[in-house]
Parts: sequence; C-alpha cells; structure tokens
Amino acid sequence: MATPGSESIWLWLGTAGMTLGTLYFVARGWGVDDPEQQRFYIITIFITAIASAAYFAMATGFGLTQVTVNGQVLDIYWGRYADWLFTTPLLLLDLALLARASKNTIYTLVGLDVLMIGTGVIGALAASSAAIRIVWWAISTVFLLFLLYFLIRALNEAATTQSPEVRKLTTTLRNLLIVLWLAYPVVWILGTEGTIGIIPLYWETAAFMVLDLTAKVGFGFILLRSHSVLEAATQPTGAAPTAD
Repeated sequence: MATPGSESIWLWLGTAGMTLGTLYFVARGWGVDDPEQQRFYIITIFITAIASAAYFAMATGFGLTQVTVNGQVLDIYWGRYADWLFTTPLLLLDLALLARASKNTIYTLVGLDVLMIGTGVIGALAASSAAIRIVWWAISTVFLLFLLYFLIRALNEAATTQSPEVRKLTTTLRNLLIVLWLAYPVVWILGTEGTIGIIPLYWETAAFMVLDLTAKVGFGFILLRSHSVLEAATQPTGAAPTAD
C-alpha cells in the first residue's frame, strides 16, 4: 500500500482547515430558523465536511494509489477526485440557488461538472501512456470551459431579478470559482499527475490544498458572512436587506 511522503503536511493542513471551516459554518448557522436560508448553510457545511473526510483519508494513505506510466511510478491521490465529485456540484448548487437559477440551469451545470470530474479521474488513473493521460486532461478541460461559459451566461440572466447586494455577491462568488477552477488543470498538467513534472509532488499537493481551501472555506465564508444578504436572496421580491 502506498503511503504519503513529505507532502502529507499539506494534507494534514487541509484536513485541519476544512474541519475548522465546517465548525465555523455550523456555529454561524446555528440560530438561523428560516428554511430557505438554512439551505445555504446545510450545503456549505456538507462541502467542507466532505472535503475534511477526503483530506483525512489522503493524509492517512487511504486516498492514495500508484499508477505506472511508461515505467514511471506516479502517486495519485484519488481521494481528491472523490472529494471534487461531491463538493463541486454542491458549490454550483449554492451559487445557483443564490442567483435563483432555474432547475434546467442547475441540471446542466451539475451534468457538465460531473463530466469534467469523471474524465479527469480517467486521466489521473490511465496507465496506458502519458499521451492518453493528456488527452483525457484535454477532454476534462474542454468540459470545464463549457461549464464556465454556461455559468457566466446563465447566472447573469438569473441574477437580473435580484437586489444589487445579491447580484454583487453572486458575481463575486462566480468570479472566485472561475479563477480558482481555471488554476486546477494548470497545476495538473504541470505537476506529477500530468507527467510533465515541472511542479514536484510536494508543491503540487500544496497548490491543490490552497485551491481547495479557498474554493470551499473561502467561498463559504464569503457566502455566509452576511445574514442580511441571504435574507434578501430568499425574499420573493428581492427586497432590500435589513441590517445584521
């Protein structure tokens, strides 16, 4: 069984960061009684809780396997992909609910996301050749670009009926995800999983951990920091929020 090397420090930091984020979100939403607002807390809590479990699995070696490509043994943290398969659709759901996107929009976003992560998993675990791995990376990246294009267009349309405060928050969170998610395939192709190896495993793991923490804990902190904006987001008319 493969065991984590020196990069495990980043996995333990990721476990701690996701756990602290989960506890903060639980405390933040403890007194929220409105069912519509509770949805945002529930979804966000599950995002970081799932990520915390995934990082713990990777730190203890369970979420790690090895793949031999062209005679080179690669450490593949498959727990990372299991995390993304569950948490990235939840991030999109948080954002879509904030913008009051239609069900068809949500289905499309989640479908593209699952295709993106699924093809990424195949690319990470493919052992036939480095070229095949890169082809799967390219396919996954194309799905990512389609997802981001649809995200921009759909959320712009959906958010037009919302108050200025909610539109501003939707735009901030959307742009945060776009910037961070575009960085993931760059780290992958330049790191050990992409077989180029410009970024060694130690720093590759660190980069993914920082991206994950920002995309999950950072996203949740921005989303849940104002009860009043969430109140405005769940009001039928998008009325102006009251003071916290």
